[in-house]
This record gives sequence, C-alpha cells and structure tokens, in this order.
Amino acid sequence: MALPSWYLGKVFPIIGGAVIAIIAGMILTQFIPKKEAFNPGIKFTSKKILQWAVVLLGFGMNLGVVLDTGRQSLPIILSTITTSLVIAFALQKAMHIPSRISVLIGVGSSICGGSAIAATAPVIAADDEEVAQAISVIFFFNVLAAIFFPTLGKFLGFDMTSGNAFGVFAGTAINDTSSVTAAAATWDSMWHLGSSTLDKAVTVKLTRTLAIIPITLFLAFVRARQEEKTDRALGQPVSFKDIFPFFILYFLGASVLTTLALNLGAPASLFTPVKELSKFFIVLAMAAIGLNTNLVKLIKTGGKPIFMAPAAGPASPL
Repeated sequence: MALPSWYLGKVFPIIGGAVIAIIAGMILTQFIPKKEAFNPGIKFTSKKILQWAVVLLGFGMNLGVVLDTGRQSLPIILSTITTSLVIAFALQKAMHIPSRISVLIGVGSSICGGSAIAATAPVIAADDEEVAQAISVIFFFNVLAAIFFPTLGKFLGFDMTSGNAFGVFAGTAINDTSSVTAAAATWDSMWHLGSSTLDKAVTVKLTRTLAIIPITLFLAFVRARQEEKTDRALGQPVSFKDIFPFFILYFLGASVLTTLALNLGAPASLFTPVKELSKFFIVLAMAAIGLNTNLVKLIKTGGKPIFMAPAAGPASPL
C-alpha cells in the first residue's frame, strides 16, 4: 500500500501520500477477516517506523538557515504556537474531547501537521485510531488552506511585489509542508515572483518544525508525572527512561550533522535520498495505522475534532 500511495502523493501533492495511505489502510482492513497474524508487523510499522521517520526528518534541517530566518519569524511562530495550544486545551475542556486527540490536533495545527503528530503520538501513547482521526482532521484543513490562502493573502493586502510577507504568513499559518508549498507556489505564479515566496515559506516552516523538540519533551515530562502518581499509588517502580522520547534527541543529532556537513561544503543534494526515505517511512506508518483503524468509529466520533482544528489553527492570531 505504501509504494503506490507514495507515488500518488507525488502526483497529487496537496493530498499527500500519507493521507492516501491511511485511507487505503482503513478501506482495506474492512476486507481482512482475521488480522491477528498481521498485528505484530502493523504495530512495529505504526510505532517504530514512525519514530525512525521523525529521526530521518532531521536530515532536512539546516539549523544555520533556520536560526537566521527565525530572527524575523520567531516572535510570530512562538505566538501562534502558544495561542494554538492554549485554545486546543480550552476547547478540549469545553467540548469534552479526548485529551490525546486534542493534543495531537493542537500540535498538528500549530507546528507541522503530520510530522508533529508522528513525533507526538508515541510520547503520549496515542493509539492508531486517535492518530488517524488527528491526521484526517489536519488533512481536511490543509486542503482548504492550499486552495484559499492565496486569495486570502490578496484580500489582506500583502505585498505583491515581494514574496516575503506572504511567505511568512503561509509558513506560520498552514499546517503541512505540502500545503505550504502549494500556497506559496501559487502566490509566486500569481504575481510572477519566481520562487521567492516558496523559499521564504519553506524556511519559516522548517523553523516551526524545530518546536517539535521542546513540545515533545514537555509532553513526556507531563506524562511521566502522571504515571509517577499512578505507579506510586500502586506501589510500582517509576521509570522516566521508559517514557523519554530518545528519538527526538536523534532527530536533533541528525539536524546538527546536516548543518555541519553543509557548512563544510557538502551539497544539499547529499541528504535528498534520506529526506525522501523519511517521507516514505511516514507513508508506510500511516498505511499501518489505517489498517488498525475502525473507519465506522472514526466517522461517528469525528465531529468535535473537526470543529476544534480551525479554532486552534495557527492562523488565528494573525
């Protein structure tokens, strides 16, 4: 499932291979009467492969460029992420949405869509159906953003002679990289700006991606504190090591390695195959998650999270 989904994701980049894979998995699982024999492989792919995908994502991060761009966009990024997470928390309480789904949609909306969900899911012990629901909600608004943001940018009066303003806007307010790319490329073609908007938007988006590190570490700490109380009440030993997201440290290490190599003169194309492998691993994991998801239950429980996503989205403070 992952191979054709990955290919179709390149043909239809606004939808993306991850979404195609998860939908294919949810449909195919309806026709598999006995999945017990596949469960070990499905679990390994949806958990371990997903973490490896996040680690390999680090090879697409040039920290020098990201930090340089961050001097301009960091205040906007911090305010949008903070606002999104606070609103997600408030809506979770007000609408009685399951906490793990709320967290996944909050980080997916505020940081970087599917990649943030992939990094957060193992930290908070989200199950496959919760991941599928969050991915589905984020995808829905990604498509809307890719279609309507260029028109919205014109309505808001962004500078049409430069891609800087709209690039920052798209890079901070749209969830997933594919939709950021689509909206920025459309703005470039509308006003004949070459690739200036696209370059700016993608770099700002990479700066947002770094927020995965503090967010996941914070969530790991919160979960550890919660489980510590439970374990002590049951008289069981407490182990923060079992919860700590070491794969996030590997992600950071990959980013540092990439930055050093590029500064020493290595071509950026050297890391292209690894970045592609990261994207394929995410598609692979989403196919497994789809196989482990009850489509009927997902439809029945999907209403409230859909209302949460636009309210908690990072465009709200802008």
